[in-house]
Amino acid sequence: MRRFFPALMLFAAVSLPVCSVSAEEIGDVSTAFRWLGKNDRVALEVYDDPKVEGVSCYVSRARTGGVKGTVGLAEDKSEASIACRQVGATITFKGKLPVQEDVFTERMSILFKRLHIVRVVDAKRNTLVYLTYSDKLIDGSPMNAVTAVPVPLSTPIPVK
Repeated sequence: MRRFFPALMLFAAVSLPVCSVSAEEIGDVSTAFRWLGKNDRVALEVYDDPKVEGVSCYVSRARTGGVKGTVGLAEDKSEASIACRQVGATITFKGKLPVQEDVFTERMSILFKRLHIVRVVDAKRNTLVYLTYSDKLIDGSPMNAVTAVPVPLSTPIPVK
């Protein structure tokens, strides 16, 4: 058992999400029928920014069905779309924000492929810019999407 412990720890570290924030699935549409397991689909998910109250990001992305998809072994496609919006009456910050931060990440395959949502602060325009992309251990995908949430000038973004 001791000789397998380092490999087991590496597997656990790679498998765990970087952030404790997880998506809330709010809907989906079926795109391809599968005889066994779930159908292929486009999932609609929402993430609340953990450091910015009043901003949520809506992501649509492909989810592979079939037997592998049902048990969590399928690799989802890299395409994703994002739209972040002010959803509260005001936008408030839980402290200073780094200029760029990976705020959400979620596994897209059993190993080494992840969906990322990065927040970038455009201080000059007082705007929060969100980028979504996927990566792999060896090669990522150039597929990406971007959205921006302007913050009222009366509420300057606190930057580290």
